[in-house]
Amino acid sequence: MDALVEVAIGFSSLNIALLLGLLYMYGRMVFRTHAGYTLGLMIFSGLLLVQNSLMVYICGFLTDLYAWQLYPFLDGLAIFEFAGLVALLRVTL
Repeated sequence: MDALVEVAIGFSSLNIALLLGLLYMYGRMVFRTHAGYTLGLMIFSGLLLVQNSLMVYICGFLTDLYAWQLYPFLDGLAIFEFAGLVALLRVTL
């Protein structure tokens, strides 16, 4: 497996861990406050969790179906999403 694909898988896995933490925190907030905004954040985090799970699957098992030229873009997506999730986690805490 190409090193660039491994970077994308690694950052997507980190994103999954961050999203699970965010979902847990938002879930606790929803049960305490019943706020619609926090429920929206839970839905947003859940959809990102599905997207990152698919990214790990696609990068891990379907690399033969797309060109190697896409690898840097997949890395960029995973890394920028990781940075955004770290910022969101920092604001949430």
